[in-house]
Amino acid sequence: MHSPIRQRGVTLIELVVSIVILSVATAGIMMVMTQTTLSSADPMIREQATAIAQSYMEEILTQPLLNPGGGEVNGPEVGEIRSTYDDVWDYNGLTNNAGALDQNGNAVPNLQGYNIAVLVSSATIGTGAGSPAVRIIVTVTYDGLAGINVPVTAYRLN
Repeated sequence: MHSPIRQRGVTLIELVVSIVILSVATAGIMMVMTQTTLSSADPMIREQATAIAQSYMEEILTQPLLNPGGGEVNGPEVGEIRSTYDDVWDYNGLTNNAGALDQNGNAVPNLQGYNIAVLVSSATIGTGAGSPAVRIIVTVTYDGLAGINVPVTAYRLN
């Protein structure tokens, strides 16, 4: 009598099916890795925008609240440039659309795509009459990514 021979291994159909399943799984993993790699610059750009906004805010907050020479206006006095700003209100309406600039107007290397806007407005802190103050908002956006919009807000009391 013949004893049946047991076949070991896999058939060609089973091999092809397993290769197709592995290929689909690998393609899915590669798509996730590609998407992660493409968006990995976002956190760095957002962190840089935050640092720029905080740097501008620090510069503004070191200035006196009111014009030392008197005759306050809600913006820079005639002929004033950023390096000669002498009070917080001088920064009202400041915009830098060519990238981050230092206080003397020099471009900061590798920060060309950032846009900075400053808004200074009157505010009252506390209830009732409260204390007169100003609210300063520094907003930084980035040309390359629409979702990057970093506002930093501070209040300055006299």
